[in-house]
Amino acid sequence: MTAVEIDFGGLTSVFRRLRQGEILKCPRSIWKESSAYESMTRTVAHEFSVERGILELLGEHPGIVRYLGWDDITKGLILAEASEGSLEGYLNKYNETIPARVRQKWCLQVVEGLAYIHSRGVIHSDLRPDNVLIHATTPDSLDIWLCDFGGLMCDKLGLDGGHLPDSGFYDPNADPVSTPAMDIFSVGSILYSILIGHWLYRKQRGSFGNGERMSYGEEADRLFRAREFPSVERLFGGVVILGCWTRKYSSAKDVLEDLNLVGIE
Repeated sequence: MTAVEIDFGGLTSVFRRLRQGEILKCPRSIWKESSAYESMTRTVAHEFSVERGILELLGEHPGIVRYLGWDDITKGLILAEASEGSLEGYLNKYNETIPARVRQKWCLQVVEGLAYIHSRGVIHSDLRPDNVLIHATTPDSLDIWLCDFGGLMCDKLGLDGGHLPDSGFYDPNADPVSTPAMDIFSVGSILYSILIGHWLYRKQRGSFGNGERMSYGEEADRLFRAREFPSVERLFGGVVILGCWTRKYSSAKDVLEDLNLVGIE
């Protein structure tokens, strides 16, 4: 069966549809004449090795993208395909029509997924709306899957993908290392994005323009460093979101408990 390329997964990977409901995430080809060919090849292979090990450790969970196996030919990962793509893309397309109750459910599901991976000794290290998927579990239920585990850290397996979150999901007041606290900070920004419909400190949805990503990152880091947080008073779980940003929580489980106390309206 011929695989159909459906998306570039950033600088290091390509997604190809194998069959209905199954995709192959495989290393992107690197130009062999490049001076960085050898180092990039090693880096990409390491990321895929890390992600494979993490997915095998995590096993099946309703809030995690389902791992279906390893492809020896491409050295890639076979994964279940999320029917609606990334959270980022879904918000960009359908933000005006997403009911409040669905957003609130997604908030709970993101934190449930994070609490689960932390319980397995895994730190995600790269949480953002691009790394959250939306899947129609049933025709009437859109649900969250966490994905993209190539940058993760897991002491239990001796794995470290070497990533840190992007600005806006990164705590500039913390040491630049992968910790559960950094993931909790990131999840606060994801919850905000789900409820508002776009990244915090931005006024619009959609891709960044030329040069905008760098200026956004500098501004987000500056505001977070000064502890100038967006207003969350009127948001579902606003106190919880603020608690994620202000290091109130020692575990994702604590975040989940407080968010459950808020309850879906």
